[in-house]
Amino acid sequence: MTPRITPYLWFETQAEEAAAFYCSLFPNSRITHRADYPETSPFPERVGQCLMVQFELDGQAFAAFNGGAPMPFTHAISLMVDCESQAELDALYARLTEGGQAEACGWLRDRYGLSWQLVPRRVMQLLQTPSTHAQAFGALMTMEKIDLAAVEAACNPS
Repeated sequence: MTPRITPYLWFETQAEEAAAFYCSLFPNSRITHRADYPETSPFPERVGQCLMVQFELDGQAFAAFNGGAPMPFTHAISLMVDCESQAELDALYARLTEGGQAEACGWLRDRYGLSWQLVPRRVMQLLQTPSTHAQAFGALMTMEKIDLAAVEAACNPS
């Protein structure tokens, strides 16, 4: 059996809320399990509150934990979404930046502080092609939200 890797996200108290929000963004997504702090918890003030939640985003397993203590997310890890089109990217970008923050090169932080990268599949192809890599990279460095048409134009000047 091949081991399955599941990202495990630490939240202060918003694990269930975040999981529900993330599931609302992607098809084939659902919360698969919720567990509460038990009566035997060393944190009596949390008994009965959500301890952890397991969920799937388009079939990829995730888990989220309410650790109580703040452990802010950093740019050291982000979730990259392979977008099929500019329209898909635009819709996800609008939802994920609500209460969050746009950043450079297609990166953003959502309302919970988690970093995401929304990248059109075509941009990845241009970055992986030696003859267009430098032009695509240069165009990306000037953007917050990725504009596929602008990246393609930079790679194919008239």
